[in-house]
Amino acid sequence: MPKRLPIAPNLTAQNYWDFMFHPPLRKAGPGCYLPRPMKTRRLALVLLAVAVAQAPGSPAAAARTLNCDAIPKLLRGYLQKHLQYRQLSSEIRQRAAESYLKKIDPSKTLLMKSDVDALEKSLRTLFDDISRGNCTKLDDLQKQLVKRYSEMEAFARTLLADPEFALDESTRLVLDPDDRGYPKNAKELADLRKRLIHFQISNYLSADSELDEAKEKLIHRYELLTRRAGELTAEDVYALFLDAFATALDPHSGYFSADALEDFQISTGLSLEGIGVALRSPDGYSVVEHIIPGGAADRQSSLKPHASLKPQDKIIAVAQDDGGDPVDVIDMALRDVVRLIRGKKGTKVHLTILRQGDKTERFTVTIVRDKIDLQDQAASLRYETRTVGDKTLKLGIIELPSFYGDDDPDKRRAAEDVGKLLTEMNDERADGLVLDLSKNGGGLLEQAVLVSGFFIKSGGVVAVRDSGGRRDVLNDRDDRLLYSGPMVVLISRVSASASEILAGALKDYDRAVIVGDDHTFGKGTVQTVVPLAPGLGALKVTTASFFRPGGASTQLLGVNADVVIPSLFNTDEIGEKSQPYALPSQTIDAFASERANGRPGQAQWKPISRKVAKELAKRSAKRIAKIEEFAKVVERLEEAEEKSSEVHLAEMLKEREEASEDEKKDEGAESDAEEKDKDELSIQQIEAVSVLADLVTLQAE
Repeated sequence: MPKRLPIAPNLTAQNYWDFMFHPPLRKAGPGCYLPRPMKTRRLALVLLAVAVAQAPGSPAAAARTLNCDAIPKLLRGYLQKHLQYRQLSSEIRQRAAESYLKKIDPSKTLLMKSDVDALEKSLRTLFDDISRGNCTKLDDLQKQLVKRYSEMEAFARTLLADPEFALDESTRLVLDPDDRGYPKNAKELADLRKRLIHFQISNYLSADSELDEAKEKLIHRYELLTRRAGELTAEDVYALFLDAFATALDPHSGYFSADALEDFQISTGLSLEGIGVALRSPDGYSVVEHIIPGGAADRQSSLKPHASLKPQDKIIAVAQDDGGDPVDVIDMALRDVVRLIRGKKGTKVHLTILRQGDKTERFTVTIVRDKIDLQDQAASLRYETRTVGDKTLKLGIIELPSFYGDDDPDKRRAAEDVGKLLTEMNDERADGLVLDLSKNGGGLLEQAVLVSGFFIKSGGVVAVRDSGGRRDVLNDRDDRLLYSGPMVVLISRVSASASEILAGALKDYDRAVIVGDDHTFGKGTVQTVVPLAPGLGALKVTTASFFRPGGASTQLLGVNADVVIPSLFNTDEIGEKSQPYALPSQTIDAFASERANGRPGQAQWKPISRKVAKELAKRSAKRIAKIEEFAKVVERLEEAEEKSSEVHLAEMLKEREEASEDEKKDEGAESDAEEKDKDELSIQQIEAVSVLADLVTLQAE
């Protein structure tokens, strides 16, 4: 019998169907499993040669081409392995149709509502045709799209050819396609395209192009869109359909074409080697998901906070440092945007950013490409003091940006680094600890389990349940308790995956007070990457979910804070709940150990009672109400929630002029502020330290 994998036991290390190869898997992180290469060299999160992997001793498989006949087997593969959906139900058919239409027309400028209604009905029956080897509907739809791109190009040419054409600053455009919907008729479609063209022209003008030059550039862009649509092969069309089907199951499943495998780093973590930014691509825009700690963008945010990237920023154009024109990337495939952004270390890339919050801003961010500096990414320790009565408390802050690690014993690992810092804190006789996970987007599962074990005596940290209902509990097997003092964990909605496992375990064991945004991101599922035969790419399918010691899943709901500290991340745009077709949260029987705090009668640390947590929240709320910076954060969050996705060109152009003047004023003071900005605690960290001081005092009483 083939050996079953411990965490995804429904996957074997044998041949996968009659035309696939599934090599042994390795954990690439708390949410993804990758094929283990033939050599033992670890490939971080990069996969380059998966499509040609072979089982030991097996003959090389001939390269295949993705064709219509292969699609039914691949669809069955998703349904056989998916965590929740095992049948091609009417709901999945409808969602797949919606997902496919969103992928082919993300900005909703090609199709009208009547087109979409007809296509949805047709696509729902497409699965029956595909099962018989008939992909005519997909092929015909692709021809229709080429025609629509050609029509849009002709519209732009006619509008811009008018010698009287001038930028209409009164133009208002709803950027979010879901907010405006599909145009109901030809008149609405023409009006939308006209508004979009004025918006695009304003982008070129803001980049210092003259009007005639801007018109030429925009016409050329529409030419490229038409040409690219016409150059798509049948294989491209089928790959897009498979990806649409996968994302209709849940937001983290997907299909990798053979070409996309070389961009696997981008596809799994969306990590750009050049600037250190995680991207996603909803609605035709390349949106910043989070800033990777230690990357070029992260370092710039410390030095130039007024000209740096932030989560939810939209990248609408990319320019190189060779004097070339900015390339409009709206509606461009994410992998193509990534290729424009990536480049050699030391070179610059210029990103035109659209930021929507309490006001809409458009500006340029210049970043020097670089590799992620592990030194900047590694755990770090600093101390703060608080005076309570006649006693001065020494409080440690450990910032842990990710759960990093490497098979190479000479390379750094998160658990080893945190262990050393905790030992130092004990030697320094620190009175309490703030563990800052507010920028931690995840990392390696085993590192998260090891770090969790430093704060409890022993017990289960996380359970993984697969689609067959089989459960595997990962325990803290080390009886050491490296730190037993008062503890606060700082989270945000950016805290995801492995950081949620740690925060959830400490909360369920009443080991720490969780402070920060109302809850963490809510990414609590496991994805397995299944390489196919050479030429067919790979499937990425959600196969399991994570559960906390108390039995609740981290999926969707994340880990709730005991004490809420306002931050700009605390918006419904950030989090699993905002993802389309997100899987629901589930529960299992609790598996928390009764000996996490040592043997009965031999407690190692003081559990956090609900009474203490409520008192800490009450004291924090009083402090926050008196701090002006927090009032501004709350005000900006409320304004952003009330503000629609509509942009007004006149306001945006005026704000750009004001921003340019402010930048000039800031240039002189920038160098003096650099080190100060770098060393200052955020207001959230400051309040977390204050909560910790209250906790130390209450527990002492």
